[in-house]
Amino acid sequence: MRIAFITNICAHYRVKTFETLSRYYHIDYYFFSAGDEWYWQQEHGVRAGNFHYEYLPGFRLGRTRVTPTLPWKLWRGNYDVYIKCITGRFALPITYLIARLRRKPFILWTGIWMRLQTPFHRLAWPLTRYIYHHADAIVVYGEHVKRYLMSEGVLGERIFVAAHAVDNEAYNRPVSEEEKQALRRQLNISPDKKVVLYLGRLSPEKGVEVLLDAVTGLPDLKVKIAGDGPRFGALQAIARQRGLQQVEFLGRVAGDEKWELLRNATAVVIPSVWYETFSFAALESMGVGTPVLASDLGSLPYVVEDGKSGLLFRAGDSQDLREKLAWLVQHPSEALQMGCYGRQSVEARYSASAHYEDLMRIYQEFVKR
Repeated sequence: MRIAFITNICAHYRVKTFETLSRYYHIDYYFFSAGDEWYWQQEHGVRAGNFHYEYLPGFRLGRTRVTPTLPWKLWRGNYDVYIKCITGRFALPITYLIARLRRKPFILWTGIWMRLQTPFHRLAWPLTRYIYHHADAIVVYGEHVKRYLMSEGVLGERIFVAAHAVDNEAYNRPVSEEEKQALRRQLNISPDKKVVLYLGRLSPEKGVEVLLDAVTGLPDLKVKIAGDGPRFGALQAIARQRGLQQVEFLGRVAGDEKWELLRNATAVVIPSVWYETFSFAALESMGVGTPVLASDLGSLPYVVEDGKSGLLFRAGDSQDLREKLAWLVQHPSEALQMGCYGRQSVEARYSASAHYEDLMRIYQEFVKR
């Protein structure tokens, strides 16, 4: 079976999944973006791996990426199945049209769990709804996406859940207490200090202001904010104005430094206030055994099991976050149990093998046809 898989880029967290699938199927991956989307952290770059792929040349018309060679490649490829992510104002309708002209199955891959209300998305909603209802199958990141699609009238039997995968090997090396203390000295963290970590893009939808509001009433915590983005300077100014000396802005971090921060955090906070499709920060935190405090928005209640791998708080509610942060640091044994549960959950539910098995089950439906 020949498969055309069309998506914007190969992200670092998808390399192993794409490689695994390519060992069992003839798949041509077509990446239609240069990785310059506003939401993509540029330090991650774009990746490749041991699979057949092309990054297609193109240009932008406003916010639309046009890749002129994509229609020709999809038409001439003689594919049995077309798989397309939900993004791509040019690539999505073109792929759907060619699949229909070729009379081949079209699989939509999406993590969107709500109607988007930008002017463009409202204008494009009739086409989006048509594709939702006429795709042969829809692969979604989690049950929250499936529930949303069913609320839009999509039949449940056409929706398949395949959770994302993370690189569990990054977490597997045990870290001794001596190493942890050495890392704490390197990171300027006193041995008995409780550390709260935010790791991600500093943009309005991430809700870092909520975290700053919450820790204003918790001066004994050390707060590390790792990441960059359009709100970096504004957030620093807020912290200075409030006299939050316990807050440290680290800028961009990657590689070993990221894992060191995650392993030495008492808790990782994900305070998103809008549209969290799928949180890899939550999975990475759980993977190293660090409990997560996350807002009850989008995918987060699906990834973070409240009271098991972490705690959920009301999105935008700094008082609720403050109370749950205070409870977590005052109950270290419960926090340790949450960390252990989170690690087990990631190994069981979000491994590359589990993701591959989910996808194989979906593709086998089309082999039988």
